[in-house]
Amino acid sequence: MFYVYILKSKSDPDRYYVGMTSDLRARLKKHNAGEVSHTSKFTPWELKTYVAFSDEQQAIAFEKYLKSASGRAFAKKRL
Repeated sequence: MFYVYILKSKSDPDRYYVGMTSDLRARLKKHNAGEVSHTSKFTPWELKTYVAFSDEQQAIAFEKYLKSASGRAFAKKRL
């Protein structure tokens, strides 16, 4: 399975991060340990939502969409 996830920073509640992984628990631990350069300044993180895909290409496309302007608006309103 491939997971597209949205994290919310506990230290800066207006800060969100969208990513993709095949091991959601391990990836969240890496974010919270400061091992991911894009998220290390805003630890700790909590999982806001995730979507599981069996197809990697669909997961990549959905992650790309969530990082677009219309995808951010969708996530803010629906997720």
